Amino acid sequence: MRMDSAYCSYSVLTMFSCTRDLLPLIDDAFIGVNIGTDLSNMPSPTQVVALLKAQQIRHVRLYDADRAMLLALGNTGIRVTVSVPNEQLLGIGQSNATAANWVARNVLAHVPATNITTVAVGSEVLTTLPNAAPVLVSALKFIHSALVAANLDSQIKVSTPHSSSIILDSFPPSQAFFNRTWEPVMVPLLKFLQSTGSYLMLNVYPYYDYMQSNGVIPLDYALFRPLLPNKEAVDANTLMHYTNVFDAIVDAAYFAMSYLNFTNIPLVVLESGWPSKGDSSEPDATIDNANTYNSNLIRHVLNNTGTPKHPGIAVSTFIYELYNEDLRPGSVSEKNWGLFDANGNPVYILHLTGSGTVLANDTTNQTYCVAKDGADRKMLQAALDWACGPGKVDCSPLLQGQQCYEPDNVVAHATYAFDAYYHKMAMAQGTCYFNGVATITTTDPSHGPCKFPGSAGRNNTFVNDTSLAPSSNSTSSGSQSQYVYSSSTLMSFMIFEILVWSAVFL
Repeated sequence: MRMDSAYCSYSVLTMFSCTRDLLPLIDDAFIGVNIGTDLSNMPSPTQVVALLKAQQIRHVRLYDADRAMLLALGNTGIRVTVSVPNEQLLGIGQSNATAANWVARNVLAHVPATNITTVAVGSEVLTTLPNAAPVLVSALKFIHSALVAANLDSQIKVSTPHSSSIILDSFPPSQAFFNRTWEPVMVPLLKFLQSTGSYLMLNVYPYYDYMQSNGVIPLDYALFRPLLPNKEAVDANTLMHYTNVFDAIVDAAYFAMSYLNFTNIPLVVLESGWPSKGDSSEPDATIDNANTYNSNLIRHVLNNTGTPKHPGIAVSTFIYELYNEDLRPGSVSEKNWGLFDANGNPVYILHLTGSGTVLANDTTNQTYCVAKDGADRKMLQAALDWACGPGKVDCSPLLQGQQCYEPDNVVAHATYAFDAYYHKMAMAQGTCYFNGVATITTTDPSHGPCKFPGSAGRNNTFVNDTSLAPSSNSTSSGSQSQYVYSSSTLMSFMIFEILVWSAVFL
């Protein structure tokens, strides 16, 4: 069964021709995780599987076909993508027998106990190992032939992941095309994927697109944060509106395939994520941004939103990655893409209320919204006024003589107001931003008699509210606030004017 999706393509004659893509109707989208092993204290396979079960992760990608890991995954039902490492690609691509031996050793020895569903042949071969490009398609065909011989080709698909950098002129998406240097590889590769019912694998990293754009791409656009309609990126050829970098890249891949006359090959994002820590040259590699990106990505995928070109078509995605890998070479960010540390502790608490149970490290009352270190005092004051006014937070505990009056400074008072608003809004995504002066933490900011909302020392009743915390795209001015901070007391009546994000990305 197929699902139709209409679109208009832009021809080299600058004329529009409306056609209809036919993409296979596949199961609902899923979220998986990549499991890297460059850790100085790598958990045992049994510990890894225990974490996967605890987080209800049902899809994983291994960068090899480690026997111990595959045995540990046995009888769990977890769907596994195994990989042919790049260093083995040349041998497999030149010998059918070598490919058959690889499948026998790394696949046949483990199924059906281990639910292997995909073989990823190599990793970003065209951009990282171009000398192996001539044998890439042969390697896929040889692996597939071995699966056919074992009568496993219907349940185990074969593909190869690509860097999104093989797509040129990626915005607007309707004009995207694959680097023509690789067309002698891409055309037979796409024919293979089409004939075997497999899918294009793409690694999508909005973080790098944002970092390399020299300020052209707004951070909110990279992080899936809501944009006003006039801030959305518009493809002038199709008039499709793009609210995030991820969808634009995925649609660029769809259009690039269409350019080569392949319109019915689905796509899986094999890697995507955001680093939680970086060096001085990577100021946006932060816990808050990593949390925002991955939480929003998971929601976007599991809601089966699809993309502007293919709305409602599943784009299953594997998050990069399960663990921080401290042994990876390169910048600080290279070591900090993980959701968990080696002990299985979450690097940050994902906010996935309403998105099912996958990655259930959203432990509700264990997260708090606090003033960000070094935040501008005037912006903190303005955000405090908003929270206690239009935000409808009960700020009476901040009045002189009340339990949270001390310490009497704007940072402490803003932290209480931010956290009260955050929990009043049931910790919904985007309610701990306050124009960038707030951040989420797992450390309870309660002190002495001052117990914060969400603290184990309080029982809170949260009320649904339609007011939204001031964000970088807010345009309306706030109304009068109930409490205003001064150096000695909190006073009533002040008008808070929400800052407007002025960058334009069209």
